[in-house]
Amino acid sequence: MSTQSSRRSFLGHAAAGFSTLALSRLAQAQATTEPPPRPLQVEHAVAEPVSLEVNARPIPNFEPRDRSRTRFGSLEYRSGLVLTSSFRGFGGLSGIRLDAKGERFLAISDQGGWFTGRIRYSGGKMVGLDEVEAAPLLGAEGRPITEKRMWWDSESLTRDGNLVYVGLERVNQILRYDFAKGGVRARGEPIPVPSGVRKLPHNKGLEALVLVPKGQPLAGSLIAFSERGLDADGNLVAFLIGGPTPGQFSVRRTEKFDISDAVLLPSGELLILERKFSWFTGVDIRIRSIPLKSIAPNALVDGPALFKADLGQEIDNMEGIDAHVTPEGETVLTLVSDDNFSMLQRTLLLQFTLVE
Repeated sequence: MSTQSSRRSFLGHAAAGFSTLALSRLAQAQATTEPPPRPLQVEHAVAEPVSLEVNARPIPNFEPRDRSRTRFGSLEYRSGLVLTSSFRGFGGLSGIRLDAKGERFLAISDQGGWFTGRIRYSGGKMVGLDEVEAAPLLGAEGRPITEKRMWWDSESLTRDGNLVYVGLERVNQILRYDFAKGGVRARGEPIPVPSGVRKLPHNKGLEALVLVPKGQPLAGSLIAFSERGLDADGNLVAFLIGGPTPGQFSVRRTEKFDISDAVLLPSGELLILERKFSWFTGVDIRIRSIPLKSIAPNALVDGPALFKADLGQEIDNMEGIDAHVTPEGETVLTLVSDDNFSMLQRTLLLQFTLVE
């Protein structure tokens, strides 16, 4: 059996590590009530701004069992990287946003850290990361958010120019950062959220944020998706915050998939990245397309799956998605995985072209 096959087999049987690690983190956070946790109590928190080196190993084929295959549903595989670093705080990437060229990136870890840098390309394929820096997310007081009890689980990210919004699971808060005031050194100010956001499940709360830009339906709205907050019919709860028609709506839940991130395309299509976990098969992911114009208060929205993958392909715990358009007019999707700081998982950066 090849090393890669052994790894996949092992991952399939050991995929429970995702849940085990999450429960361990939760138990650790709940066990301490007084005094509030300090940064050192969040094992992989970024304590201060730092530059770091990230190593990148190319992933030449998304489907190791058929190396000639490049088409997967409506996506065509472009390139991928396995990312590693000796920096203890590198990992846990749960959200990513790219510039218009798909080069500069802003990412967050789920332990209260920013990561910035540049993707290096060769012939349209990703080959490495340069100029990578990390910094702690700061709260309104100018201190790392990890100093507040349960505030370290930063899971969702969206951006509107210099304004950056970060969703915190567990406490179900949204912080707004003005990067014109210091970039990643800016202070995060909590914004008002609907009461329903505060009622989301403790560890299945805010998981995806999308800011609707000018020229699109619902312009000015911040769309917040829960990972697995369910309505009375078992569908996934989401919220329109601000904008012309604030309110709550639902995304139809099928095949036991939960939401892990979302991105809005210039075409007005909202792409939702989803995943599910099984003790027997491990992790599956898919991407669904939902028309933005179908979203409204009290609506139940749905859309077709454009892409599905499992541990037979080069995936892991994929938690972040973004999109950019190349000079040739191609829409490129970038996906990043959260390795949970586990030896059994990997930090992957994958890119696909949206074909149809």
